[in-house]
Amino acid sequence: MFKSFSTVTIARRCISARQLVYEGYGNPPEAIQLKTIEIPDKLNSEQVLVKWIAAPINPADLNQIQGVYPVKPKLPAVGGNEGFGRVEQIGSGVKGLKVGDFVIPNKSGLGTWRELGVHGENDVFPIDNELPLEYAAVFQVNPPTAYRMLKDFIDLKPGDTVIQNGANSAVGKQVIQICRILGVKTVNVVRNRENLSDLVAELTKLGATDVITEEDLYGRKKKFKGVKLALNCVGGRSSLFLASVLDHGGSMVTYGGMSKQPVQSPTGPLIFKDISLRGFWMSRWYDIQKTPQKRLEMYSDLAKWMKSGEMAKQDFVEKSINQHSAALDEAQTKFDKKQLFVLG
Repeated sequence: MFKSFSTVTIARRCISARQLVYEGYGNPPEAIQLKTIEIPDKLNSEQVLVKWIAAPINPADLNQIQGVYPVKPKLPAVGGNEGFGRVEQIGSGVKGLKVGDFVIPNKSGLGTWRELGVHGENDVFPIDNELPLEYAAVFQVNPPTAYRMLKDFIDLKPGDTVIQNGANSAVGKQVIQICRILGVKTVNVVRNRENLSDLVAELTKLGATDVITEEDLYGRKKKFKGVKLALNCVGGRSSLFLASVLDHGGSMVTYGGMSKQPVQSPTGPLIFKDISLRGFWMSRWYDIQKTPQKRLEMYSDLAKWMKSGEMAKQDFVEKSINQHSAALDEAQTKFDKKQLFVLG
């Protein structure tokens, strides 16, 4: 079970806090170092002091430390792009936040693998204070990625069908659940494996309409009718077959490339069905928002579904900040559960 957390009281001029820092790019377990810093009690007028409570290790975090991710914070940098914390103090000029608010990073690159952080008011974004830790810690990336891909490319109606590969990924599971809530059917493509029946049962319980293997997709593509949206995180041959089952005017959205092979498209549907190929990156979506309305609407929907239990909690392996080397190593070698730093 997760430990409870309480408000930090700062009575001194400074307080010591630990953070996970990388000074150069490299293999994450070796590049990341545990450092202790002194945080001043007095804030500038536009600053907030945040006690970071929990932060996951995502593939993007590892890529960032390796130096191969598009977002590159100035070095030395604190690791972690996602997580949540609680506002402990605010500067005199802060208007949009108050002490006790739950917050997440406003965009990638903030650095969440730390116990305390002093940030600008605009560097963090408030979320529902009633969200349980298990939801709040991973509220910024995977659920919004699924939500936006289902909302922004095709006007899906109840009864429509979405097909996706990598369906057992974190985003894939979110897609299944949101589609179930919206009344949209899902065809979910996974790799064949020894425990396939267990995986099928798990995804079916989340709300999957159909779970098939890649071999099934290649051999049964004519079975699928009325597919409006395809979500691709694999690329290569898998993307070719996803695109081939799209209906007239359908769209394939690519948000990953696990196979490290180029995205492929069939010529016929591209010409005669006018299908479209699009790309999506959640960090970019956050960057281009001029007003918070869409973000607030999305967060409201997601928080409502999470608090009601319509969206399941994710399984984590908890690690303390002292266990950072083991956590980073397991994040690169064990993929069944996400590693989570519990910070406070």
